[in-house]
Amino acid sequence: MTGRGGIEPFVFSHTPEWRTPFALKRIMKTYLRNTFQLVSCAFGALACQGDASDRNDPDSASATSAAGGTMVTTVGADADFLLPPFVATVQGNQIADIVYERLAEPSPALNTVGDDGFTAELAEKWTWSADSLSIAFSVHPRARWHDGRPVTARDVAFTYDLTTDPATASGDAPLLSQIDSVTVRDSMTAVFWYGKRYPEQFFDAAYQMRILPEHILSGVKRSELRTAELIRKPVGSGRFRFVRWVPGSLVELVADTTHHKGRPKLDRLIWTISPDYNASAAKLFAGDADFIEYLTGDKITEIAKYPRLRTLSSPSLDHVYLHFNLRDPKNPARPHPVFGDVGVRRALAMAVDRASAVQNVFDSLGLLSKGPMVRAQSLADTTIPPIPFNLDGARRLLDSLGWTDANNDGVREKNGKPLAFTIGAPSSSTNRMRMAVLLQGMFKEVGAQVTLKNEEMTTWIQGMQSGKFDAAMNASHLDPSPVASTRQTWSAASARNPAGRNFGRYANPRFDALIDSASVQMNPANARRFYRQAHETIMNDVPAIWLYELVSVAGIDRRIEPVGIRADAWWAEIGDWSIRADQRIARDSIGLRPVAR
Repeated sequence: MTGRGGIEPFVFSHTPEWRTPFALKRIMKTYLRNTFQLVSCAFGALACQGDASDRNDPDSASATSAAGGTMVTTVGADADFLLPPFVATVQGNQIADIVYERLAEPSPALNTVGDDGFTAELAEKWTWSADSLSIAFSVHPRARWHDGRPVTARDVAFTYDLTTDPATASGDAPLLSQIDSVTVRDSMTAVFWYGKRYPEQFFDAAYQMRILPEHILSGVKRSELRTAELIRKPVGSGRFRFVRWVPGSLVELVADTTHHKGRPKLDRLIWTISPDYNASAAKLFAGDADFIEYLTGDKITEIAKYPRLRTLSSPSLDHVYLHFNLRDPKNPARPHPVFGDVGVRRALAMAVDRASAVQNVFDSLGLLSKGPMVRAQSLADTTIPPIPFNLDGARRLLDSLGWTDANNDGVREKNGKPLAFTIGAPSSSTNRMRMAVLLQGMFKEVGAQVTLKNEEMTTWIQGMQSGKFDAAMNASHLDPSPVASTRQTWSAASARNPAGRNFGRYANPRFDALIDSASVQMNPANARRFYRQAHETIMNDVPAIWLYELVSVAGIDRRIEPVGIRADAWWAEIGDWSIRADQRIARDSIGLRPVAR
């Protein structure tokens, strides 16, 4: 097994054999094979639509041999942060993933068990200890920060320490909770230590941290990092360097021509930011942008009018749900006056005809959600029955809980307080706003008064993080690991973390214990059993109404030649995306110079 770019074989030194990741790999192989094949087949079947002649052109290799060109991605919302420990938005993650590097990257199959399929990134190689309780990563000797300083093992240890420090208040801290420590063996070797063996040891170390520069960040108090000006000008080690961030307007990156993996094939990447989705899509159609991540049904129809554009489909780890706040927004020490009662949450879930809502908004571009996981995750169990749609049952349940419409005004009351709440949605998401309107109508059918509130993405996220909301149309771009994504969004530890992603403050010790048990199972059948029990528990607790998974259909200019799209990150291999020299347009000739200030 070799890494990309001719990197030397990975080093392993395992004994005794039954304890090793190789043994684990054999245990998991049969279980994972079908899942990986399904994901890979889905990716292959959902290939670039449109003419295939460009891809089969015998002159294609010569036409793309010279690097160059600018790719403009249009988005309907700004990034929140660019420093990995604080990033919560997809836009921020895209840029952070490209500016910074992980130690290793997974294959499109997104295996999270052992190191099967992983390829070297910032690490040149790695070695497991004989007892599998430590992994030593060797940093690539040619890796450099974008200011020219060498990347060292100290940066790896520093990143772990910073991310897990409570003073940093990073939402990523729960993802590293099973790593005991990270030490420096020598200037180029960082060692990850574990108190126990578990299936995702390697994944946690390699994937869950993007390595940060100690020499830049160590001088700032961790409690003040979130507001430090220097984090708006990130210095990473990735294949593209940060140039500038104009809030509400654009983010610009330029190729690192001296990168240890080789020069990117594109000169520049630009994210152009619009106030909403329609304005964002308009830039693609007008030729001012080359790529948009999601197309709604009407936009897919419209794209056929533009011969220079095509669609690009791929698997997705995105899903959307109505997220209930279980704590009072005015006083988090108290339960929410409406959603603090699981019976009310269950009744509201029974009032939602999810199938018709998803059909109404997406037609065939959305899948009915099966719970807190998505189909592309290896241990997703789609057989757990959801709370059924039952209007009469919802009304009877609310009656039994004391919520009645005594004055016949259409709104239920209890102890003089109306069954009323607000649903928030980001204005950048047409789909979520449309879904919120449908939910408003469905809840009205059972006597709930709903006010809709649409806000700019950054403001909306801040409201969620501060707990100043009733219910929200939340979207999660899930981690490939069912353990990591569940802990980050639904664990009690995340609820206690002010910067955690458990915005609704759901907490159930039984659920956490079941996830913990699932995470350490070497036998996949046992892991699946614990995951199922955990998901049955949380679905019965109804901290959310899981609505839909997205079918990812992007719009892209035909001159862009994409490669290596993964379900977790279409941008994973963007350093190898290219523009044929004979298809470049005016903005492709700017080269490595930044655009006009």
